[in-house]
Amino acid sequence: MALGGLPVGPTVTGVLSLDDVCLDGRTVLLRVDVNSPLNPETMEFMDDRRFTEFLSTLEALSSSKVVIISHQSRPGYLDFTSTEPHSVLLSSLIGRPVGFVSDVCGEDAISAIKGMDDGDVLFLDNVRKHEEEISMKRASPEEMANSEIVRNLSAVIDAYVTDAFATAHRSSPSLTGFAGEVPCIAGRLMKKEINALRTAVFDPPRPYVVILGGIKCDDSLRVALNLIEKGTVDRIAMVGVVGNLMLWADGTDIGATNRDFVRESLGDSFEETWEMAEELISNHHNLLFLPTDLAVESVGKRVPMSVSDLPTEFPIYDIGIETMMNLRPLIMGAGCLLWNGPPSYFEKSEFAYGTIEIMNMFVEAPGVTIVGGGHTSALFNQRGKAGEVHHNSTGGGAVLCMLSGDRMPVFEALESSKEKFTPLLSALGLSPRES
Repeated sequence: MALGGLPVGPTVTGVLSLDDVCLDGRTVLLRVDVNSPLNPETMEFMDDRRFTEFLSTLEALSSSKVVIISHQSRPGYLDFTSTEPHSVLLSSLIGRPVGFVSDVCGEDAISAIKGMDDGDVLFLDNVRKHEEEISMKRASPEEMANSEIVRNLSAVIDAYVTDAFATAHRSSPSLTGFAGEVPCIAGRLMKKEINALRTAVFDPPRPYVVILGGIKCDDSLRVALNLIEKGTVDRIAMVGVVGNLMLWADGTDIGATNRDFVRESLGDSFEETWEMAEELISNHHNLLFLPTDLAVESVGKRVPMSVSDLPTEFPIYDIGIETMMNLRPLIMGAGCLLWNGPPSYFEKSEFAYGTIEIMNMFVEAPGVTIVGGGHTSALFNQRGKAGEVHHNSTGGGAVLCMLSGDRMPVFEALESSKEKFTPLLSALGLSPRES
């Protein structure tokens, strides 16, 4: 399938991008998100997509001294590791040396940065090894600017570039703390993500069909309500656990097993989420597409079941053939498609049907196709289909937050930095490039 460029709505205008500045010969701190799945037995990388996606930014900075900072997991988890293997993998991908220093912002890191030449790439250690990165996530901008991470690193860099879209909905010294200290710039990946997802929110080609699935019911319903409020969406298909919740809210008894699973997965958010579900059913039912048949697991096997035959004592793990047949014309007739969250427990082969079929339809669909990160994006990567959609996001939670209209602290930091530093670029020797 040949894909053209993604039609975009409001583009990145509120932030500085690499097209706005010249960073040749400058020392640049590049914040990426290469937090990657590791094989629990070998600790080898299972997926390198978060590396390959920021290589265009690294190429744009080929005449700079590039200091890379990222995180891998968090303290207490098995995959909380040094980022030295990340530097080795990156070196193999770009075909040139990538240095590593087992320090975040101390004397070893500062000394290594000062010793860099133009074109050098240096990887700092896992930023979450520094206590501030986790403890200061709710700190004010002023407090973050005074953190050791920001204070020490800003003294030896000329600019900060971020491609860490997958964590754009979070705040920490390495993500948002540099906004008032040095010019903060969106990398190529960050710019692509912002433009694509702004299209999905503000200016999608019509008709616009959104498929929301997976287990994050509260986030998915916020996305639905935000898109409805914007007046940009034409149909919203609810599948997976989200679909089960909406069937329940629509008056279908899905059975105690499935009701309990929805409640447990939502925890303290259940009541708020139930209110959103009732609002969607009461006020926007005409926009909703709900499953008409399902598949449950009984004695380890897939058993088809019509929604009219519910309730069931067995867990609902997939949508059925009739639902897929009804969904197909919506997908194939859409001007724009957004998909976030699988409709099935696709890790079990007997229940991968719904997820694989929607993926295949997305590849065939003539409209603009946007895959919203997380498990959905990983599936496209694993099946070698990532290049067959218009945009396959590196984010998961960040996508849901952006689509639901929640705060995006990294975007806010980029915007405030542009406002402060744009008048100073010439004085800092970072004059905008001539067009």
